[in-house]
Amino acid sequence: MRCPFCGHHEDKVVDSRESREGDSIRRRRECLKCGRRFTSYERVEEVPLLIVKKDGRREPFDRQKLSRGIMAACQKRPVSLAQQEELVSDIQARLLEHPDREIASRDLGELVMDGLKALDSVAYVRFASVYRQFKDLPDFVKALEGMMAGVQPPIEAKVEPRGLLRKAVPTLPLPTSVASSTPLFPDLGAVPPKTKKRH
Repeated sequence: MRCPFCGHHEDKVVDSRESREGDSIRRRRECLKCGRRFTSYERVEEVPLLIVKKDGRREPFDRQKLSRGIMAACQKRPVSLAQQEELVSDIQARLLEHPDREIASRDLGELVMDGLKALDSVAYVRFASVYRQFKDLPDFVKALEGMMAGVQPPIEAKVEPRGLLRKAVPTLPLPTSVASSTPLFPDLGAVPPKTKKRH
């Protein structure tokens, strides 16, 4: 490295320390010609993730924007903030593992919908309705049918004349050893004999 004082290109490292953030290494160098010391910083070259829009525009990946979209879909749903942050981190990690640094917005949306579908069906439908921009009711119904595939229908309840809902309880036959005339509590059902009064 060229010395900033005399321009000499040979030096030696006398001290190396990692920065507090952990994103760089600070090195103290000593010029072999003039003997003066100077500092250099070594950082990893990062290539930003770019999201390719439908119209071809490219914009940097924004974690906060992704988090806001997931939070809006999960509003008033039983999905904790920790689960939402875990989903955001998982999506970001999968994007960083992608060999290409340019990700289509369609692929990002599919990752979000897959994650929300596993967390909460209502949040999934909310996000899908905005992301896929359903233009009419049949498109929305078709998406719901795809989501509800494989879900068993609920057991129908029996409607009583008064409009009350009661669960259907199977009628079990009584044991043959129990006669209909046998009281439930024999001792209580027996009438005590009358006693004669003594004079």
